Order: sequence, then structure tokens, then C-alpha cells
Amino acid sequence: MPESDPMPESDPIAERSVAMQRSPEFQRLRRTFMTFILPMTVVFLAWYLAYVLIAGFAPDFFATRIGGSNINLGLLFGLGQFVTTFAITMLYSRWANRTYDPIAEPLAHEMEQAAEAAR
Repeated sequence: MPESDPMPESDPIAERSVAMQRSPEFQRLRRTFMTFILPMTVVFLAWYLAYVLIAGFAPDFFATRIGGSNINLGLLFGLGQFVTTFAITMLYSRWANRTYDPIAEPLAHEMEQAAEAAR
């Protein structure tokens, strides 16, 4: 078994990555991300959980027909899950383009320059 070096060589890219993660700019980026993602995740999971619980514990409610058609509330709630998913995706894309990306781009550029300089 080969003997390993007790002190590995320093890795400038890894050191720069750690420094970036500790920077106020990166912390701001994380806070910005969490202020959008966390509420959206909670809202969608609550909506999905409500759908599952109603389906499991109140199937008669979901079996309620709309007017004289073959469409029932369960079908509308199920389709609503898809609509919600697409709506959240569109909201995220719009939010990321306007809010997140302008903060992230300078940080990404800085990391790319550091990586090129280390080569």
C-alpha cells in the first residue's frame, strides 16, 4: 500500500470556491434563491398534499360531477396539479432571469477567471 502524502498540495480552485462560498455576495445569492424557492416549495407541497389527502379521505368529494358532464372535481384537481407545475416553472424562469441571474453572473465569471488563471 503506497504511503500517502500527509500534506496534500493546495488546490487553488478549491480554495477559491470555499472563499466564494463565504463571500457576502454569494451569501446574498443564496438568500435571494431561498426567498423564492422555499415559499414556492411549501405552497406546492401543501397543494399536492391536500390533493392526496382529499383523494384518500374524501373520495366522494372528488367524485362530484360538474354539471351534467362526465368531468368531476377529482379530474379538475388533478389537471390543476399540472397547471400549477407549469405555472411555477414559468414564474421561476421569469424570476431567475430578472433577479437571480444578474446576481449570479458576476460570481460565475469570477470563478471562471480564477479557474483559467490556475491552469
